[in-house]
Amino acid sequence: MRRILLLLFFLSSLSIVAQNEDDTVVGELTATVVNAQSGFPMVSVHVINLNKVVGTITDQKGKFTISATVNDTLYLSFLGFKSQKVRVTNDMFKFEDTEIALTELAYALEEVIVRPYQLTGYLEIDVKNLPINNAYQYSISGLPTSYEGGSKSPSAVTKVLGAILNPADLLRNLFGKKPKQMRKLRQMKEDDDIRNLLASKFDRETLTELLQLEKVDIEDILNNCNYSRSFINTANDLQILDAISSCYEEYKVLNRK
Repeated sequence: MRRILLLLFFLSSLSIVAQNEDDTVVGELTATVVNAQSGFPMVSVHVINLNKVVGTITDQKGKFTISATVNDTLYLSFLGFKSQKVRVTNDMFKFEDTEIALTELAYALEEVIVRPYQLTGYLEIDVKNLPINNAYQYSISGLPTSYEGGSKSPSAVTKVLGAILNPADLLRNLFGKKPKQMRKLRQMKEDDDIRNLLASKFDRETLTELLQLEKVDIEDILNNCNYSRSFINTANDLQILDAISSCYEEYKVLNRK
């Protein structure tokens, strides 16, 4: 009886070890992305491994190959389709016929009324009718950068004074709380597939997934790094990434001091 119990214990231990080994599968994962409605393969879908911060795109047959580990998260994005996150499992390595379906988004376009400026042809009158940009620039002698203010930015003067008293404080509260996410910035900038994806997007969704930040956090970072509201609203995701990266490099220099 004792021998039987020992044998069962030995077999169960082997099973646990084998399972642990399966859970740490690392390699090149191959799968196919298809249209959920038609079933046709989708070309040029961007696929990003959020854990390893590497990216790729699907080929003419909808296939992609990417470096991955079990339990990594893949982020798939394509214009006009709902972005999707997929967790990597053991069977995705064992079988190369894995399919990932993306669902097309339905956009309801609202009526847009274009109101052109009512120009008269007289310079003195037309100048008065044009909108005025109230985004003032505050600058102080000795500081290399200026600080944008305006009616919607009452803290502009506070930013200037804060930069004089202790410049690192403006960034430490933002970057210091998320050092792991900020370390991904360099990896993101070096991957051409990720950069090409970000250059075509303006919704900040990919950035929030990669950096594990909320959209409001991204706006706070750029506000504290003296980027204007117009830049924050109109820049593509790659420009936002480069802006955050340069601001982070500035933070690291100030933090050393």
